Amino acid sequence: MMKSFFIGDKEICLPLVQGGMGVGISLSGLASAVANEGGIGVISCAGLGLLYKGHGNFFQNCIWGLKEELRLAKEKTKGVIGVNIMVALTNFADMVRTAIAGKADLIFAGAGLPLDLPSYQTPESKTKLVPIVSSARAAKVICERWYNSYQYLPDAIVVEGPKAGGHLGFKKEQIFDESFSLENILPEVIKVAQRYKEKKNIPVIAAGGISSGEDIYRFMKMGASGVQMGTLFITTTECDAAENFKQTYINARKEDIQIINSPVGMPGRAIKGDFLRRVEAGLEVPDNCFVHCIKSCDYKNSPYCIIKALYNAARGNMDKGFAFTGVNAPLAKKISSVKEIITRLKQEFDFTQKADS
Repeated sequence: MMKSFFIGDKEICLPLVQGGMGVGISLSGLASAVANEGGIGVISCAGLGLLYKGHGNFFQNCIWGLKEELRLAKEKTKGVIGVNIMVALTNFADMVRTAIAGKADLIFAGAGLPLDLPSYQTPESKTKLVPIVSSARAAKVICERWYNSYQYLPDAIVVEGPKAGGHLGFKKEQIFDESFSLENILPEVIKVAQRYKEKKNIPVIAAGGISSGEDIYRFMKMGASGVQMGTLFITTTECDAAENFKQTYINARKEDIQIINSPVGMPGRAIKGDFLRRVEAGLEVPDNCFVHCIKSCDYKNSPYCIIKALYNAARGNMDKGFAFTGVNAPLAKKISSVKEIITRLKQEFDFTQKADS
């Protein structure tokens, strides 16, 4: 049986974090469904200004959208709700402040080092702060900076290996190098967390390519307090994306998974399609930038506009966008409910645990 764990004073009954997926993939619908099963449901705030319009400019729409998604999630669940905020976002600060003001239970911050994240907290804030890292070095840098500058330590750490979907915190040559595998970097990050155990308990959450109860058991036996899973929840009835987007995963084969270059400045793992083939041919280069959503993006040297591509895909227009994915997308065979998937994961975990005892 899976054991619960604590992030600060908050008990996580099911040791599972649903990964934050944008644009418009994991919103209040998916997040609340996972939270209702005892896990941590996560809203992605990336690109919310495209989904919520009429409240000012793009960035003002993003603020409104996150407030609304948090409100909707809280109407649907009494469980734990987090917000995923990419450090690379131009409106990172706005999204952090909005998540804290909206009383999100947690903020997950990756796609860059969130070195100043504690500075946004208010005296009455109860929002837990969780960086996403891909190495022990990054975990060490964050812990030292937060403690020295803010007398604060992470409430948990997510360590994401190179089998994850979306943006990867690795160089291309490291992605398939076993020395950078989750199995190798997880123990190193746990050691960093344990250095601070007299000051604070920092649970470590394993992420990247995890897709079964057997995987969950294996990583928790290695010392992880829980796991993060994203791709597995895309092909659910509660996922907030269009049905056509979900079918892309059901139809995907192993050979369809590829590593791409992202305007964010990181490699990413995605499913091949006509849009990415046009990107490779140089046919999707943007001729302008309508919002400058990513700090590091220079549209004049960008292979495509990522926010438009991800938004189009989430709406089901796969000719104008693409789908990020973890390595195990081809395992999806049908649309299931969140409850069905979590029930299966629990059964697989219990079977593995019994076989190992």
